[in-house]
Amino acid sequence: MRIVIRNGTVVNTTGASKADVLVDGERIAALAAPESGLADGWAADADRVIDAEGKYVLPGGIDGHTHMEMPFGGTSSSDTFATGTAAAAWGGTTTIIDFAVQAKGTSLLSTLDKWHSKADGQCAIDYGFHMIVSDVNDGTLKEMETCIDSGVNTFKMFMAYPGVFYATDGEILRAMQKARETGSMVMMHAENGIAIDQLVAQALAQGRTDPVQHGLTRPPELEGEATSRAITLAKVTGAPLYIVHLSSAQALDAVTAARDTGQNVFAETCPQYLFLSIDDMAKPDFEGAKYVASPPLRPREHQAELWRGLRTNDLSLVSTDHCPFCFVEQKELGRGDFSKIPNGMPGVEHRIDLLHQGVVRGEISLQRWVEISSTAPARMFGLYPRKGAVQPGSDADIVVYDPAARQTLSAATHHMNVDYSAYEGMELVGKVDTVLSRGRVVVDADGFHGNAGHGQFLERELSQYLI
Repeated sequence: MRIVIRNGTVVNTTGASKADVLVDGERIAALAAPESGLADGWAADADRVIDAEGKYVLPGGIDGHTHMEMPFGGTSSSDTFATGTAAAAWGGTTTIIDFAVQAKGTSLLSTLDKWHSKADGQCAIDYGFHMIVSDVNDGTLKEMETCIDSGVNTFKMFMAYPGVFYATDGEILRAMQKARETGSMVMMHAENGIAIDQLVAQALAQGRTDPVQHGLTRPPELEGEATSRAITLAKVTGAPLYIVHLSSAQALDAVTAARDTGQNVFAETCPQYLFLSIDDMAKPDFEGAKYVASPPLRPREHQAELWRGLRTNDLSLVSTDHCPFCFVEQKELGRGDFSKIPNGMPGVEHRIDLLHQGVVRGEISLQRWVEISSTAPARMFGLYPRKGAVQPGSDADIVVYDPAARQTLSAATHHMNVDYSAYEGMELVGKVDTVLSRGRVVVDADGFHGNAGHGQFLERELSQYLI
């Protein structure tokens, strides 16, 4: 299949310029200035010509943090790999990296096999895995090496959820030592779970059961403390550290201070922390349960600090932590006890559109938008230059984006398998027009043309940001 994309503005992290793009098979074959006339020759024998006049031509988005079919609290996230990756494609994301979840008492390798069986033949776009490590022992540490050889080289640990995923400082230290030895990276959910559990128990004992208590019992100071502690352990071991779903100014301060000293510390944030707040969790009639995730939404003043972190690169990229649970039957498990509300929110479909509002509002540049949504995750997770750029030789994961289009987000029109939108009624400027995944048009004005099984598993190299 030969496709020519004409008259658009190609946006990479290095700049934006008018260019025509030739796609041959699954790869980008060439770029040319419109005035060169080369595209006339390309178009003569092309299978399809896409006119991108007035539109951006972007590298496909990479969402480095999703949870499809994730078991949690007696239920599972509502998007399958089939539905979730299709929704991602609708929103201009052409690669996801999901989390294989080790249960205590099981092995990493059996867990990885289980997640492969869930995703194999189901994904509409390309995908990779991170590994959640919840049971640190000699066997697990040895299995980390086999995972790395299999292209899974990032290992998530939790300072939260005692009794489920929680790891002690000693266990974290041992895993970090293995990461330092192998060149892999530990990802950290940084909240002080021991203290949080006490605050949760006290709130319930006092009859404070509404969803907003989820946020009040997980104060930002306890995210900041855990982030600082994780950074200290990383410094002691010499290991790189990646903080997932950073939500607060306190945690960002800790990351900024570490990066200022040259330490290999990185962090992501998520759209919900840039656009929503604890006020949403306080909505009446249990509506606040829709917004329960961990870390929780923060007071609105934290948003400006997170945008600043994106401008200064103290926050390296934006992922979604997409982990949807339907309001009916799933979120409602926590009626009368906020601690039983499944933690997670939908978002994989709207990340690129939401981040474009940062360009519209002057929070970030056009190039930074592309960097935090595609190029930085490609480099962070060992996929660049195959992914993350519109350039010859890269996979033809391409988004034609209309910056002038307007849309209103709603559960009535989204494609995620969840019965509510966290952004219901939000009016956005900009919209995905056409999406290519490895040279195949999977979304255009006529609808969705992808299918389960098109997506390929990606064996990832080590992070390219490590010093």
